[in-house]
Amino acid sequence: MSLLDALLRQGALRAIDHALAQSLRRLDEGNADDRVLVAAALASAAVARGHAGVDLARPQLACEGNVEWPDAAEWADALRGSRWVAQPPADAAAGQAPLAIENGMVYLRRYREYERRLASGLRRIAAATPGSSGVAALAPLFATLFPNARDGDRQARAAALALLRSLLLITGGPGTGKTTTITRVLLLLLAQARLEGRPLPRIALAAPTGRAAERVAESLRAATEQLRTLSGVDAALCDALPDSASTLHRLLGTIPDSPRFRHDADHPLPLDVIVVDEASMVDLPLMCKLVEAVPEGARLILLGDRDQLPSVEAGDVLAAITDAAGEGETLPPAVAATLAPLLGEVQADDASVGPLSGHRVQLQRGFRQSASLDLAPLADAMRGGDADTTLQLLREGLRGVRFHEDVSDPLAGAARETLLSSWREMMALQEPQLALQHAARLRLLTALRDGAQGAGVLNQRIEEALAGAQRDPYFHGRLLLVTENSYRHGLFNGDIGVCQHDAAGVPVAWFAGGSEGVRAFHPASLPAHTGAFAMTVHKAQGSEFDTVWLLLPRQDARTLSRELLYTAVTRARRELHVCASEDVLRAALARHAARVSGLASRLRTP
Repeated sequence: MSLLDALLRQGALRAIDHALAQSLRRLDEGNADDRVLVAAALASAAVARGHAGVDLARPQLACEGNVEWPDAAEWADALRGSRWVAQPPADAAAGQAPLAIENGMVYLRRYREYERRLASGLRRIAAATPGSSGVAALAPLFATLFPNARDGDRQARAAALALLRSLLLITGGPGTGKTTTITRVLLLLLAQARLEGRPLPRIALAAPTGRAAERVAESLRAATEQLRTLSGVDAALCDALPDSASTLHRLLGTIPDSPRFRHDADHPLPLDVIVVDEASMVDLPLMCKLVEAVPEGARLILLGDRDQLPSVEAGDVLAAITDAAGEGETLPPAVAATLAPLLGEVQADDASVGPLSGHRVQLQRGFRQSASLDLAPLADAMRGGDADTTLQLLREGLRGVRFHEDVSDPLAGAARETLLSSWREMMALQEPQLALQHAARLRLLTALRDGAQGAGVLNQRIEEALAGAQRDPYFHGRLLLVTENSYRHGLFNGDIGVCQHDAAGVPVAWFAGGSEGVRAFHPASLPAHTGAFAMTVHKAQGSEFDTVWLLLPRQDARTLSRELLYTAVTRARRELHVCASEDVLRAALARHAARVSGLASRLRTP
């Protein structure tokens, strides 16, 4: 039995993966090397698992078949001899072959090209050098915005670097001040342009999902209002700050029934500064298309937390860029000297590690939380995969954190009424804006989408408990989660809505937005959606809730990882409940959600 057939019989390949291999076999009239066919199937399977390609030394990451894998070196030799596999130089296009091999990795040609083009685009932006003539003149305003700038303030360092870098990464955990920092960065860029007699820069704020875009816009508006209270800050500059954000798809301009966007390398965005929040959620193809649409001379600023879950689709782009950029503790002497009037003495080093060195600032950890929640120790332990410390902290207790050990069904027993009572309070509300605010108080998060502990079944059970088995599909108080983008409606994947009945008993779905703060839709007109009382951790990324209940499955699952746990617990603002067993927690923390990619190595190459 061939290796390909063995994998298929074990259910280790999807039908589409096998179909690609079979197509190549037919085109070769049955004479294709089985190792080439398996590599093609694995390259397809790898993308479905979030990888850019398949590493021949670690094929099990793309496919969990119980087989004896070929020797990596011999496998690579066989692939190089196939007409279906291109062997392009690192910076060259892959031609027309469906597969490409490079540095021991086999790609579907399209994903190899996404990776190559993204690396090229990032190096292009990073190589640009904005003028620095007005930096010293900004010192008084800079001191107002960052009074601790000369004491090693990381936010101040990020803001200062933004004046000299066309590409900047600002990374850090929840609550480390990324939005506050970027608001002040944008104010400085506006002030710099005015000092130099240039037109004010055209600025766009974007995020991967509608909910994330809404949140960053809300945060920026709040940070702008705080700026207005500072002495020495010109109100006119505050007025010029953006007060809205869009999804990346809307920013680039979708074309119906096409993977292309209206803005690309030939038709760049008419912008001077582009800020992307929640960059860890951006996949490889989308980041490639965004970077190519950044015009010459424009700034690209990426905000995110590399320790969160990577994008659902292929690639772990933020982590790769972060790895290539390094810690950014030292700067070239010329940059350090230019920033001295703002930051004081800055550590300088002539050594240049790579094209992205000195383009990243890691903000210090200061998790989003209230006085009632002591989340930082637990989040740090989970981020590092430290199972012993995690379990000790959960069992001994942290302020605002409850561990429901071995509880696999929070909708039964004592926890049931605790959860349902909050949602019943929301059902009693008649004002949609108040109901949407109340909706952010509590969310049940799960690692799974399907099965008894999946979001789908949990939502059905919650809705039945709240409104009965014969309930109206859009009963008063039902929470909705949009699962696809609809530009016609202005609704996007991840948006949360609430159903309410009007005076005539007609159901109306309300979502945030619009001039009055809420928008109404007839439920039948909505894009694809589901219930939102329970959500997967992936869907909750980019959101925050007062109280989070995290439910882990009874048994270990491939979707579990330390990144999933870290992402889940850092959604909580005031209270966190964890329902899990020791064995599952240990298994999850031992698993690192690593993605196979060549992007970081490409970005380290000048």
